[in-house]
Amino acid sequence: MRGGDEQTGELFSYVDLEARVRRDHPLRAIRLIVIEALSALEREFAALYSPIGRPSIPPEKLLRAMLLQAFYSIRSERLLMERLEYDLLFRWFLGIGVDDAAWDHSVFSKNRDRLLEGDIAAKFLAAVLSPR
Repeated sequence: MRGGDEQTGELFSYVDLEARVRRDHPLRAIRLIVIEALSALEREFAALYSPIGRPSIPPEKLLRAMLLQAFYSIRSERLLMERLEYDLLFRWFLGIGVDDAAWDHSVFSKNRDRLLEGDIAAKFLAAVLSPR
């Protein structure tokens, strides 16, 4: 029997992102390495940000997003944010919820530059690539 071409916008969504990502997906192993590398940089993150003011994009999420941009050859921050709007795999990898809005590309770029200037991105990449 052919199903109907119904298009509805659900009011509530109960999507478990963890269940949506295949158990054998390569990003699962990478994510574990990334989590370990990011936890080692906690002190550097704390020194880079002021304890007062409006919260920025968490540096852990910025660095994960930069990895996805490299892995998937996404040529701009604008396209990365667009992909983040609809790609559940990206949301899972970054640790953001289904209902959370993607960041503005200019805010992403500004915060990314802060990490690059502070050599945090280089330390992160070195931690990810270090032999276990």
